[in-house]
Amino acid sequence: MKTDRREFLKRSCGALSMAALATQMSHLGAVSALAQKNLRDKPGKNLGGDYKALVCVFLGGGNDSNNLVVPNFSAGYADYAAARSAQGLAIPQASLLPVTPPTLGLDFGLHPNLADVHGLWGQGNVAVVCNVGTLVQPLTKQQYLSGDPRPDQLFSHSNQVEQFRTAVSAYNATTGWGGRLADRTLGINTGAAIPTVTSMAGVTVFSNGENTQPLIMEPAPTPLNQVLALEGFGNGADEAVRRNTMQLIRSENADQTMVAAAGFLTQQAVNVSQQLSTDPTLTVTFPTTVLGNQLKQVAKLLKFRTSLNMSRQIFYVQLPGFDTHSSQIAGQGNLMTQLNQALKAFYDETVAQGIDAQVTTFTMSDFSRTLNPAGSGSTAGSDHAWAGHHLVLGGAVAGGNFYGRPTANGSIFPTLVNSGPDDISTRGRFVPTVSVEMYAATLARWFGLTETQIPLVFPYISNFPTSNLGFMNT
Repeated sequence: MKTDRREFLKRSCGALSMAALATQMSHLGAVSALAQKNLRDKPGKNLGGDYKALVCVFLGGGNDSNNLVVPNFSAGYADYAAARSAQGLAIPQASLLPVTPPTLGLDFGLHPNLADVHGLWGQGNVAVVCNVGTLVQPLTKQQYLSGDPRPDQLFSHSNQVEQFRTAVSAYNATTGWGGRLADRTLGINTGAAIPTVTSMAGVTVFSNGENTQPLIMEPAPTPLNQVLALEGFGNGADEAVRRNTMQLIRSENADQTMVAAAGFLTQQAVNVSQQLSTDPTLTVTFPTTVLGNQLKQVAKLLKFRTSLNMSRQIFYVQLPGFDTHSSQIAGQGNLMTQLNQALKAFYDETVAQGIDAQVTTFTMSDFSRTLNPAGSGSTAGSDHAWAGHHLVLGGAVAGGNFYGRPTANGSIFPTLVNSGPDDISTRGRFVPTVSVEMYAATLARWFGLTETQIPLVFPYISNFPTSNLGFMNT
């Protein structure tokens, strides 16, 4: 079929626009994109041919980690039950999945819907990081009550979400720690065909750096080869003419900075579209849930890591629904089932691809929730709180253990008592002893960040006692 000049230009421009969209590099600006190319192309910048990936699973709404990890020893469960049983928010002790972290030497239990995660714990592939939260500086209950500095707009969803994503709690940062980590490790990704960060859950500040922006992709069930497809550049005769003409146009004034940058954007998009021209088959069957579909697409993209020249990748996925002010037992239970199935499928797929020790998955959330319930009976829920516990999963994790910093009782696990030594209110809002910076810096160091680079990604890390909590094997 013949295409007239006007139609040719319209379709070519449309394809060019699609090309820029394909890698999301249009957000960078052309000169910034060219700067990234130049950085990647500098000789001697490749810091290693090994592959590593971080996968952030954000539990949106504030996961109640009081029911994620529960004391299973007599005194600890008695405190927990005293705070929650009367209103119907306590998990029966017999239902808990038992774990005994060596760091504490006491029995604990995971949520009963995390059976597969519990199995991975037993294999040494899951760790729990205790009492994590947003902080400006280390803080005790007494210091909090005395008015010492604390995070901006504490207990607010939007603010605490952003502070977990940015690892900056003193003000509203415009870049995220995932994006800043990508900035500082660009040299490792020499020749990378796509940005370091890929989000399956839209644009968030977590993925935004100063010099890098994320690739935004649709999750499954959209086939991977349809996510970044370029229209009008197939194998037809008119499409071949269009492609050759585009190449000719892009060769004009190529010595000019803006033209060269635009050409780089377009060529990168074309290359990516060609390389992702197939929808790979995975070994493992993923659940067709919100989180399962996102992690399935991540697993598919992992299969192209070599052809895309990726040495480092960061992925962002999100599971919403954790704002459980009511009906928490059923609501959170369903979400824990979804989390459990998706994490297990994803881990098993990394094993099948031979990269289970090179991919580390971790959770973040707005905050935990009050130990003291809101309401009672089947409608019982919980309200916004502060410090919570998080899961880290992968073959490089020093698993089968709890990690953290001492709370008021000298243990890394807080005392579950309303108005107790770790509660800054009367309802079980526990002050964190592990800052987001400490948690994230431990992951970033494993990812490849050097000691001198850590303060560049985490500007307030010097306020805290350590940047390595020890839960990653080097």
